[in-house]
Amino acid sequence: MSTAGLLTTTDDDLLRRFTESANTHDRVVVPTPAFHEWFAERQAANSYQVTQVPFGELAGWRFQPDSGNLVHDSGRFFAVEGLSVHTDHSEHAHWTQPIIRQPETGILGILVKEFNGVLHCLMQAKMEPGNVNLTQLSPTLQATRSNYTRVHKGKPIPYLEYFTAPWRGRVLVDVLQSEQGAWFLHKRNRNMVIEVTDDIPVLEDFCWLTLAQLHELLHVDNLVNMDSRTVLSGIPFAAPVDRPSILDEDSFRGALLRSLAERKGALHELPSVLSWFTEAKTKHTLDQQRIPLNRVDGWRATDKHISHDEGRYFSVIGVDVQASNREVAHWTQPMLAPVGRGLLAFLAKRIGGVLHVLVQARTQAGTFDVIEMAPTVHCTPENYEGAEQPRYLRHVLDAPPGAIKHDVVHSEEGGRFHHAENRYVVAEVGDDFPVEVPPDFIWMTARQATNLVRYSNYFNVEARSLLTGLHTLW
Repeated sequence: MSTAGLLTTTDDDLLRRFTESANTHDRVVVPTPAFHEWFAERQAANSYQVTQVPFGELAGWRFQPDSGNLVHDSGRFFAVEGLSVHTDHSEHAHWTQPIIRQPETGILGILVKEFNGVLHCLMQAKMEPGNVNLTQLSPTLQATRSNYTRVHKGKPIPYLEYFTAPWRGRVLVDVLQSEQGAWFLHKRNRNMVIEVTDDIPVLEDFCWLTLAQLHELLHVDNLVNMDSRTVLSGIPFAAPVDRPSILDEDSFRGALLRSLAERKGALHELPSVLSWFTEAKTKHTLDQQRIPLNRVDGWRATDKHISHDEGRYFSVIGVDVQASNREVAHWTQPMLAPVGRGLLAFLAKRIGGVLHVLVQARTQAGTFDVIEMAPTVHCTPENYEGAEQPRYLRHVLDAPPGAIKHDVVHSEEGGRFHHAENRYVVAEVGDDFPVEVPPDFIWMTARQATNLVRYSNYFNVEARSLLTGLHTLW
């Protein structure tokens, strides 16, 4: 196999260039105020309408007569099926639920190019029907296999040729990563970062931004979409060399920079972290059986939605979509609509002057391999009203304002989930919080997390979004 265009090692120069981009607010192609003007113009330039409709009005979709599964006539895109779950690693030992099955692998890719000596990312103002505000900042390429092979018979996907072999650039990041395990069965996408040196046309819905600008925009609610956040999480950084005074500070930022920089100072060496993860996967069980959608227990179906009997978790609905600048101008589809806003949080603690985040081993209905690393708190609080709350939830909800270092609301994948929002939080705990934690949790440094997120099936998508947020704080 030819290795032309492939990055075989993460060299120090690449780490330096990514880190420099994350620190550069000048020498930019598009100043941040001009970006906001451009983004508003792109929103105004296009017309969108998303309307909830009965299932009977979904063109090209049908319930199979025997199973009740909701499928597309082409046999492509995705299907809503039933899933029976047995596990010894959840609040419930057994349950059934609807789940999205989308066996094909999509591509989420960002093109990067150097301008004025600084790496910039080519980002897209993209409409998705499930976004609360419709248009958000997406990667250069965000497409399922059905879309980029044009099953919909629509317009071709821009820049696709840069993300398929033979490579037209240098591959900097290329990894299969999971998506929401509570709602997808074994769903993975290819996360890619490709560096180009040639001049490429910049279409009207695209613009170049540095990583520093993206980190700034990640503090804005519902602006940088999930697909961008997961790709950005795979970008490796080094501690900035121009901040030696901060490295020595007795501050959160100083502890975070030491966490990113130091090979020493971790509470657990990386082999011990990997052993903890492997032990959790081999110790626990997860049995997933696909079942007909009409055999799920505790769910009821009407002509407009499939919902849980207690009004919890999520519903399956149908939507009619009109979008002037998408590959297809009009379509209909099912979507999963969560009930309530989720809470995803890392508790962070300085241990020996080095910041550590508390990572959880978590099993979900559609998890690919029993367990993934997840945020300390990973729940929708409304689902626990009148029930025992998840461990450490009160530490986040009751944290004093000064302990909250990162707090933003982000949307989840707007192509499948309708108005799915999560609150992403990094909360620092004090010396009184114990270093010893239950077996399902472990302390990790930012450097350890950054190293592991470059490989498949370690961190779930929610944790990857939080790691991206953590990098905005140094």
